[in-house]
Amino acid sequence: MRTFLSTTLFLLTLVFKLTAQSSNPFQIHSHNDYLQKVPFWTAFSAGANSIEVDVILKDGKLMAAHEAESIKIDQTIESLYLDPITEGLENGLITEINFHLLVDLKTEAYTTLEVLEESMKAYKNMMYSSKNPFGLKLIISGNRPKPEDYSKYPEWMFFDYQSKVLTEDLPWDKIGMVSLSFRQFSIWNGKGRMVESERQEVQDFIDLVHSFGKPVRFWGSPDSKSAWKAFFEMGEDYINTDHPIAAAEYLSKLGENVYLNPEISKVYQPKFEVDGAQVPIKNVILMIGDGNGLAQISAALFSNDNELSLTQLKNMGLIKTQAADDFTTDSAAGATAYATGEKTNNRAIGVGPDGNPLSNLPDVLDAFGFNSGIITTDQLTGATPASFYAHHPERDDSEQIAAYLPSSNLDLFIGGGKSHFTSELENLKNKGFRLAESLEDLSGDRVGFFAANGSLPKKLDGRGDYLLKSTSVALNFLEQKESPFFLMVEAANIDSGGHSNSSSMIVSEMLDFDQVIGKVIQYADEHPGTLILITADHETGGVSIPQGDISSHTVELAFHSDDHTGIMVPIFAYGAHADEFRGVYENTEVFHKIMNLVKKYY
Repeated sequence: MRTFLSTTLFLLTLVFKLTAQSSNPFQIHSHNDYLQKVPFWTAFSAGANSIEVDVILKDGKLMAAHEAESIKIDQTIESLYLDPITEGLENGLITEINFHLLVDLKTEAYTTLEVLEESMKAYKNMMYSSKNPFGLKLIISGNRPKPEDYSKYPEWMFFDYQSKVLTEDLPWDKIGMVSLSFRQFSIWNGKGRMVESERQEVQDFIDLVHSFGKPVRFWGSPDSKSAWKAFFEMGEDYINTDHPIAAAEYLSKLGENVYLNPEISKVYQPKFEVDGAQVPIKNVILMIGDGNGLAQISAALFSNDNELSLTQLKNMGLIKTQAADDFTTDSAAGATAYATGEKTNNRAIGVGPDGNPLSNLPDVLDAFGFNSGIITTDQLTGATPASFYAHHPERDDSEQIAAYLPSSNLDLFIGGGKSHFTSELENLKNKGFRLAESLEDLSGDRVGFFAANGSLPKKLDGRGDYLLKSTSVALNFLEQKESPFFLMVEAANIDSGGHSNSSSMIVSEMLDFDQVIGKVIQYADEHPGTLILITADHETGGVSIPQGDISSHTVELAFHSDDHTGIMVPIFAYGAHADEFRGVYENTEVFHKIMNLVKKYY
């Protein structure tokens, strides 16, 4: 049994990797812990600070059970708790006792405590005392002696006081916590929000207990993510749960999942004079927020005074993102669909399922007199930008992908990943590309700017206004050519935020993207005949928004996945013929809708 328990603890701590409670701002109470498949060790691996065991005195033994009918002969407080704790201390699996046992007596208090005191003599070396201040404490709950008798019991024994009436003359030095039934305050079921008057009553009681310097716990409380968050925010010291692993995982990530936007971004108000205008298409600007689903957009919106430049737009649709060989697309197949109008397999860039090259928008539009450019916060060999110039079946073959750029029909490229183009720099120059030293240096017939040797920093890591500045100078460069143009702008790191389940990255990257969207909408207002399309290749993270606060620019995100999902993504359109992009359709239709409009006028 001991070997089994030790192995179980080891595996649990490896799997869940939950840190000790001392490093967390929350504390968990493992309610009726003896009913867990692995009592004690499950709670310990979750970092629980309070672990509950019901005790029935039967035939002189302290049985771990709620009622006599459920007693199992081999389950005692010693076998389930005291012996494993002793073993854990001896073999180093337990390095510190940062928890206590809440012993809920189901039989008469005084008689049961006599047996408990006698049993504990075998464990005296690990028990709390003035000489061993880091030892194990037992807090007695359920049937308890009278408060005036608390002082008669050993140093390691404390008591769970259960009353709304708290006075200075109580034996506070022997009270380990104050507990009450949650139903004395509220009938909330843990869904949605608590009625404010009930929430305030709970808060007032927590504050009252804290005024005496003691921790508080509610039993019979709802046991859900919404409840755990509510109790944590109110300051309940020991959050009651039957699911210590799940509660610890959720609460440990709460600081990461909740994001407060520190700076409100300006929102551009479109004029709508050119929106939907039935005029020749002069310029097409395709803006791709990689991994940017409706929840990501919503999170940025709620964090930014409930406004975005993007959400001012009126022409919207939904895009189906499935790949040729998979329900859930990756960026390679997703971007290839936009670039070529054909479905392909995941990982393939600019080639069909049969491996044959597909003509992309820069290739096709070149025949109609369009110049073309791409901008990305990713490396230029990344799947999305590469889909607009390369033809290769494997997205991670960066050097092979880089070899397609010199012979492409692009007139402009801006992005990271220069290290992948070391052997192509001369080829780029020979094909007429001038390699600029800075964004202020974009001149010549064809120009490229490598913004980084490798990856660019994330917005919160110091990227600054790179994407906004890149787009501004690119628009100026292409406009000076006095020819129609196609420009693809990618905000790549919304996807990174989804993969890493980072709320801060998702919101900050989306707000950065929205600044660029505002700039491009303004450009369309000033240049009739410009069509803007804003969409995503797929959604990443299975993101939802369980809670937030618009007034404080705060959102809580939840994640179903750390990968792409198959959910539809929105498409927003503005400018010439924007109304053509309403509806629900396949990602490949974006290419065909663009080309139908181009062919209509050229």
